[in-house]
Amino acid sequence: MKKTIYILLILLAVGSDMLGQDQQFTQFYAVPCYINPAFAGASVQSRISAQYRNQWSAIPGGFSAFNLAYDQFLPNINSGMGLFVNYDKAGSGGLKTTGVHYQYAYEARIKRNWFFRPALQFGYVTRSIDFDKLTFYDQMVRDNADQSIEYGSIRPTNYFDFGTGLLTYSQKFWFGVSAFHNNNPDQSLYPKTKAPVMRKYGAHGGIRLRVKSNSLAKLDNYVVIAANFQSQHNFDQLDLGFYYELSPVVLGVWYRGLPLKSNGYGVANHDAVAILFGFQAARYKLGYSYDVTVSKLGISNSAGSHELSLVYQWASKSNTRSKKIRIMPCAKF
Repeated sequence: MKKTIYILLILLAVGSDMLGQDQQFTQFYAVPCYINPAFAGASVQSRISAQYRNQWSAIPGGFSAFNLAYDQFLPNINSGMGLFVNYDKAGSGGLKTTGVHYQYAYEARIKRNWFFRPALQFGYVTRSIDFDKLTFYDQMVRDNADQSIEYGSIRPTNYFDFGTGLLTYSQKFWFGVSAFHNNNPDQSLYPKTKAPVMRKYGAHGGIRLRVKSNSLAKLDNYVVIAANFQSQHNFDQLDLGFYYELSPVVLGVWYRGLPLKSNGYGVANHDAVAILFGFQAARYKLGYSYDVTVSKLGISNSAGSHELSLVYQWASKSNTRSKKIRIMPCAKF
């Protein structure tokens, strides 16, 4: 019965004039190009980032998403370039979305230790559903017929996508804004309906504070306080938290929600509390986070969400010299 309900929910989403929403990630700074193309090349080093999220794992046919990104800094033209691929799957019907995006960011020095980066993103997205995994009403009343009369009415769709971003930072502080789906592309799987991807706005920033150590090793630790706000049509979300960097270990706690804003049904807008553990060794960074659901959905119904990230970065001789000039204070996960 539960499986049938989830199939019906997917059909409602596919068949109506819905307004598409983007996937969310807890470790958004592990693949920062996802929240702002201005992060492309911001680490100076060449970087490959991978990220996987399993959301609400107890729900049959739930949500899973994967990000893969490559970016690098080009010091000769003061620019960062990146290639970003994202994939997500939702529901028992295998609703799949795959996007490939190219990102370009130009870096200008405002003064000695202050930088500004405008950026553009151009993408191509495909969206499809596995029709054979869906069960329609006419199949049930016709003794579980193999094929519905709806067969062929759903078709894959492709569209171009356009995004922009701005980022400014110093040695301790960063702040950025972004806007995605500026062309409001149509992602409908039914030819006669419209399903626009609504424009998504974002604002994110934070500060890195040095904590002096009194140990014999004289190692300095850091506390990073950060926030990430997103708004897409009628949906708003705020991630607020902090990291404690005790090299090579990173520990973090995040809260997601807008407690002062109702969700429209008289219920406080609480979503999740996330716990993060990261480890960095040489050129590698590995992160794991677990989201504890605190909304009405409940942890017992959702089993929370799991997320993994892996980053590998390296630097050429020219990029190593550039890194000595400026260091991005942005969080590592």
